[in-house]
Amino acid sequence: QVQLVESGGGLVQAGGSLRLSCLASGGSLSNHAMGWFRQPPGKEREFVAASSRNGATTEYADSVKGRFTISSDHVKNTMRLEMKSLKPEDTAVYYCATVRADSQYYTSRDYSQYDYWGQGTQVTVSS
Repeated sequence: QVQLVESGGGLVQAGGSLRLSCLASGGSLSNHAMGWFRQPPGKEREFVAASSRNGATTEYADSVKGRFTISSDHVKNTMRLEMKSLKPEDTAVYYCATVRADSQYYTSRDYSQYDYWGQGTQVTVSS
């Protein structure tokens, strides 16, 4: 059973940067497709970014493209989300998620495709 523990959330001013980390245990991220999702206050959970298990394929929501970067470090068994030029509308609880994938190139924007989830970390961007 894979367990995911997130860190790195916090309060930042608009235009600032944050890095979210998600440490995996109980399984190797090298066998998993990875994703980041977020849930803004009063709204549904939404897709942010996804990466294939080999990192060769990545996807981003239009709202974060060019500002956010998803990556993984298989030695440290950690996935990350680098967030730059943050905006107040990026305020949300952010979740990392993974799913075992046979294909090295598989990604998904659909949260229902992911089996393992972190506990969530709050990101608040002030204007």
